[in-house]
Amino acid sequence: MTLPCLTLARRFDVRLHRPFWMADQAVGWIRASDVPLLARWPDVFALDHARVTLQPGFDTVERRSAALGSVIGALAAEGRIVGWRDETYAIRNTFEAPPIAYIERAASRFFGTMTYAVHLNGIVECAACAPQMWIARRSESKATDPGMLDNVVAGGIGWGLDARATLIKECWEEAGIAAELAALAQPGRTLHVLQALPEGTQAEQIFVYDLALPEDFTPRNQDGEVAEHRLARLEELLRWIGEGTMTVDASLATLDCLLRHRWIEPQPGLEIAPLFKPPVLPAE
Repeated sequence: MTLPCLTLARRFDVRLHRPFWMADQAVGWIRASDVPLLARWPDVFALDHARVTLQPGFDTVERRSAALGSVIGALAAEGRIVGWRDETYAIRNTFEAPPIAYIERAASRFFGTMTYAVHLNGIVECAACAPQMWIARRSESKATDPGMLDNVVAGGIGWGLDARATLIKECWEEAGIAAELAALAQPGRTLHVLQALPEGTQAEQIFVYDLALPEDFTPRNQDGEVAEHRLARLEELLRWIGEGTMTVDASLATLDCLLRHRWIEPQPGLEIAPLFKPPVLPAE
């Protein structure tokens, strides 16, 4: 069995990308077709056939951030970087590592740097019916995946927040879930996505959580980023995943939940955990 989300989450051709290096570390992937855009900043980037390197003279977090910031601003003004968020992301290869630099969230996919996100499976269990799950439909105005189905709560982790703090914040903003209830969420697997997208490369680590929601609870969006919520049966979830009407990230988080709770049986092609480690960035 092969589902679209499993294929798309691994849709990445190393040959079409160049590793992005800074501070003696490979920190991202830049599309080979985008590399010429950076040639006008020779004082910022060293370019060759094998990689893009931030010039070594930018030897502190502040200097690296400032150098990237000037380039990102110019590329955004030209429409090369879209979906400006006014959110700061840290460039770091693992979630626990100290930042190498800071960038605007919208630029993370242009440079293919590792990002981190939380996804919540909002589960409703009752004695008289099979388990169900609340699903959100993303607003048509979203910069990424507009109008697609998503987990009831999902959001990127900005600099200065950990996964659980982000989850609690996003629970209220996206679904009106109070902090006291959100704090009861239980962790699932940590998944990895590396896929080529129109705006660049999504290299993302997803922290999955499950939350049992009361039968009488109805999600209510607070920030305008969700168009509607649906309480879905298992067969509906599987159909949406199979049709590709649910985002890749949400499909993976939902499958993780269904497999962990054994609401669907494991079978070849549905092994979630081992398959989502991204390719190792090349060593020096």
